[in-house]
Amino acid sequence: MSVRIGINPITWTNDDLPSLGGDTPLETCLSEARQAGYAGIEMGGKFPREANALKAVLAKHHLALISGWYSGRAYRNADPKKEFAEALPHLELLKANGCKYVVYADTSGGDHGGIDTPISNRPKMPEGDWKDYGKKLTELAEKMADFGVQMAFHHHMGTVVETDAEVDKLMANTGKAVGLLFDSGHSAFSGGDPIALAKRHAKRVVHVHCKDSRKPILDKARATDESFLRAVLEGIFTVPGDGQVDFLSILKIFHDAGYAGWLVVEAEQDPGKAHPLTYATMGYKNLKKIAEQAGFEVAA
Repeated sequence: MSVRIGINPITWTNDDLPSLGGDTPLETCLSEARQAGYAGIEMGGKFPREANALKAVLAKHHLALISGWYSGRAYRNADPKKEFAEALPHLELLKANGCKYVVYADTSGGDHGGIDTPISNRPKMPEGDWKDYGKKLTELAEKMADFGVQMAFHHHMGTVVETDAEVDKLMANTGKAVGLLFDSGHSAFSGGDPIALAKRHAKRVVHVHCKDSRKPILDKARATDESFLRAVLEGIFTVPGDGQVDFLSILKIFHDAGYAGWLVVEAEQDPGKAHPLTYATMGYKNLKKIAEQAGFEVAA
């Protein structure tokens, strides 16, 4: 199986917390991503929102556009058709730039950018809502697939689908059109087991975020009910191979399941403490080595 290795621009600049790399030009982000060895990059807030302008800036640096985050509201939005219509401009931009998937996170009722919001203070879905939610989300995902950009659902801290158990419920109540974005770091931070989660849902995984975590900081964040962004500032996340996550076991699971997509380094840190080019390069080298050990061929 062949995979490509990409990166998210959050290594350089954080859209949720502009004080982290807010003054870093897009040109620096793109040139250093290519210098570190990556084949592609995900969308960020500094990227052009016009299709041809986006193509031009990426072509200049010989980078593919992998995907782009979309803050969805499917849980609160009663009509999947309305949710699709609201997402359409973003989907059009992704499709025009060759993306197969949209990173869809349901941020209904959340405070994703709240620097002082405790991790426990997040929306939770009543047990009786999962069936109807799964039906709505499947309809939305089918519309996206018909358009040509499939859903990669991102389980994320601070949202209605955060924990491993909630991912299980999501997969049990949705059809195959709802692909799963697997994120090792969010599984670990939520108190889950990334390896077990990968084993249970490997066949539904369509996109992979490779985020490592530093156990002492993670344990402290959970014990003190710290906010997501405060934990990021303290260094909870890092690039693959620099923390506690067993990526070799995880990638072996995905290899055996036939995964053939992108492996994306997404490790938000304070760029003032974690030099972006240094960590981007470390992440690429470590992830490439681990992917090859797992049996993957890494495309140039």
